[in-house]
Amino acid sequence: QVQLVESGGGLVQAGGSLRLSCAASRIIFKLRPMGWYRQAPGKERELVASITTGGSTNYSISVRGRFTISRDSARNTVSLQMNSLKPEDTAVYYCNINPPYPGYWGQGTQVTVSS
Repeated sequence: QVQLVESGGGLVQAGGSLRLSCAASRIIFKLRPMGWYRQAPGKERELVASITTGGSTNYSISVRGRFTISRDSARNTVSLQMNSLKPEDTAVYYCNINPPYPGYWGQGTQVTVSS
């Protein structure tokens, strides 16, 4: 069974940091590029960071230089280190393969950044 479970969200002040984690089924993790997505209230879901099976990364302009995506093969996890958080980073964050598969969306984890 395919599962993607996000964790690590919370409430943080602007300028603070959070680390999100996504536990993935082994078959997904080994074969697919992964991505972190976010959806803010009233906005469409967007890709903010991605990582290939080989470890190459890409970031949206809005988070480049502040967020770092990584993957841990031993634990089948994909993490998103978020630094220098801004109120506009407030959203529900999801992980999925890249490009995303609709059936893989999980509950996500809420990130709220206060000003």
